[in-house]
Amino acid sequence: MSEAEKTDVLLVGAGIMSATLSALLRLVEPNWSMTLVERLDGVAAESSDAWNNAGTGHSALCELNYTPAKPDGSIDISKAINVNEQFQVSRQFWAYAVENGVLPEVRSFLNPIPHVSFVTGADNVQYLRKRYNALVTNPLFATMEFIDDTDEFARRLPLMAEGRDLREPVGLNWTQDGTDVDFGSLSRQLLGFGAKQGLSTLFGHSVTDLDKKSDGTWNVKVVNGRTGHKRVFNAKFVFVGAGGGALPLLQKAGIKEAKGFGGFPVGGQWLRTGNPDLTARHQAKVYGLPPLGAPPMSVPHLDTRVINDKSWLLFGPFAGWSPKFLKQGKITDLPFSVRPDNLVSMLGVGLTEMGLLKYLIGQLLLSEAARVENLREFAPTAKNSDWELDIAGQRVQVIRKAKGKGGVLEFGTTVLSAADGSIAGLLGASPGASTAVPAMFDVMQRCFADRYPSWEPKLKEMVPSLGTKLSENPKLFDEVWAHGTKVLKLDNPASSLPATADGESTAGTEHTPTAATV
Repeated sequence: MSEAEKTDVLLVGAGIMSATLSALLRLVEPNWSMTLVERLDGVAAESSDAWNNAGTGHSALCELNYTPAKPDGSIDISKAINVNEQFQVSRQFWAYAVENGVLPEVRSFLNPIPHVSFVTGADNVQYLRKRYNALVTNPLFATMEFIDDTDEFARRLPLMAEGRDLREPVGLNWTQDGTDVDFGSLSRQLLGFGAKQGLSTLFGHSVTDLDKKSDGTWNVKVVNGRTGHKRVFNAKFVFVGAGGGALPLLQKAGIKEAKGFGGFPVGGQWLRTGNPDLTARHQAKVYGLPPLGAPPMSVPHLDTRVINDKSWLLFGPFAGWSPKFLKQGKITDLPFSVRPDNLVSMLGVGLTEMGLLKYLIGQLLLSEAARVENLREFAPTAKNSDWELDIAGQRVQVIRKAKGKGGVLEFGTTVLSAADGSIAGLLGASPGASTAVPAMFDVMQRCFADRYPSWEPKLKEMVPSLGTKLSENPKLFDEVWAHGTKVLKLDNPASSLPATADGESTAGTEHTPTAATV
């Protein structure tokens, strides 16, 4: 094995997190040496790939699990505000990156698609009205509409209205200015920028071990998957952005901050169609309520997707299961992740999450006909022959120690970093990719505490609202929103969306904020 090759920053994994961090660090430290190691042969080939996630720009406009009802019947919107605030940070950085040549092809990764919450039944419609009333007074949600008129429902969502018994109450929270995001294309552009600026990339290479040196740097052992050739990199800072593969690598690093953490893998499956007759009649991301007792990740939704300049519809997710932590992982991933320090946490979740276990078993037993029957709750006239099953990426839900419970399963995104800031990694799933920019700001602030103050002027140039809650500063929100909308071309319909029955695309059209029921 040759002598260690020195690099200031070593990034593990070529997904959206590493891609975002590489661009941010390059913009504030153009002279740093940076190396990226990716096990597969391409960028964003796991969870960040367009077909391996829902592509929703998660901003809590349509996701009902972010706005639970309290015991007294009122609506808790605190999580919705937090998720939206995080997305606003990502949106501002993307606008800066487009303006400054970091992201040269905005339409290849970002398109305007309405975000819609959908319910049926009088009680659920009442909940949706309360949700609307709680959100619409906040600047971040001021353009939301509440719709319970069946004619308007049929006009906006003709595929969902066709064949439906509209004597049953229906309700929508409709926000025109949602987005569809191709995180694979976004990752490729960010890493393309990095490569032009000196980022060294090693594809088809795996990290086999990480050893902390006495000087605080890391020796990272890497092997070429094709030739078996081994190399060692000595890095001042290591970021593990390897999706489901992050936990095993952080465990190998031996940092105490990773002790007690475990992971539970859950796969995803979608029904999808590219039938232009269907895509022309549904141009929105429509989220419903999860089945009774199901986990938050199971919220069903019927989504317009724009991938490779073509319009698609996806419905799901349906859960799958495998012990693999990555779609192209190993069946030993889960058992090998169990260690003495997380055994109690893992067992605790196994004993307390019987609802999740029941849900997964039920999902695994679903037939093709049963999946399409679930789809018919959204699109009543759906035909089996129009839809195909597509396997999405693996997600590893975080298991964390909890006093008195052994362990708890968390649905979200967690940043882990060593106390000295020499290594960090990201665990978890949704809203994940949508919060890549604020998550990487968090990594930069934690791990480069001595340099972060000197970076802040540049970072505020990228994200004018940095350090400010836009929900409490309507004027600033209006300014950055208007600017981002123009730069990101979100004031124009996605060119690949077909026309609707009235001859116009519904996505990206101008609309007037309203606080009234349509």
